[in-house]
Amino acid sequence: MEETAPHSRVSCTNEYGSLKKVIVTPPDYMKITEPINDTQKHYKNSNINRERAAGEHAGFLDILRKNGVEVLELSAFPDLPEQVFTRDVAFAVGERLVLASMEEPVRQGESERLKEWLDMYSIPYESSPDGHIEGGDVLTDGDVIWVGRAKRTSSDAVKDLKKRFPGYSVEPLPLEEDILHLDCVLSILDQETAIVYPPAFSEGGLRKIKTRYPVTIPVTENERFYMGPNILSLGNRTVVSLPFQERMNNELRSLGFHVIEHDFSEIIKSGGSFRCCTLPLIRD
Repeated sequence: MEETAPHSRVSCTNEYGSLKKVIVTPPDYMKITEPINDTQKHYKNSNINRERAAGEHAGFLDILRKNGVEVLELSAFPDLPEQVFTRDVAFAVGERLVLASMEEPVRQGESERLKEWLDMYSIPYESSPDGHIEGGDVLTDGDVIWVGRAKRTSSDAVKDLKKRFPGYSVEPLPLEEDILHLDCVLSILDQETAIVYPPAFSEGGLRKIKTRYPVTIPVTENERFYMGPNILSLGNRTVVSLPFQERMNNELRSLGFHVIEHDFSEIIKSGGSFRCCTLPLIRD
């Protein structure tokens, strides 16, 4: 962990600018207890090898630091087995950090721990929207806020966001019920390119995505199950992706992206990957 107190500035206007500062939590107490998504159900018996997960996470943080990202660590707590997925607990829109409201009881304590940490470093934040909303369902791109609508994020939360951000176009995207979060089926790579799992969306939702992003990289069910779309952009057309997503990675390279491959196979057993494990504070 870097011995640097975080600056209070928050600034994130999209998903692909140069990543400068993130909040992470190590997988010290990561465990599948009562499965809360299809991936966890698949891996419940084998569960998580924490030592292996810790090594994968440490290697990921090395990649971030080598690419100029300041890494701020929120300590892990024994009663929060999903805490490694910091992205879900809050989300930044422009210069405003909004707390999420976690739908699953096993994750609800994460919000209070994050609030304590933010207060300690005087980082301003806003209260959670009405209803339920998780950061994995929120993707921003300029004046557009894409919001996944399935079990984890409610219509009340979408209405709240529209009131809070009148200068933005808040675009709800209905998802199939078995989809965990929007960032598991959609990744925005630049102003015209996106990775998408088409079966997750309604016909109208998919049309909205393709109108905004004319260059789309579709992924298969198998690639989606193993967290292919949940890559992390570091900026400058550089992304972190799983090494076994060969077809997708090759397509990204053919479009001019620099792909850094890193094994995260233990952590993805719990239903999240690189984007899920980072809560950006600054992306210029």
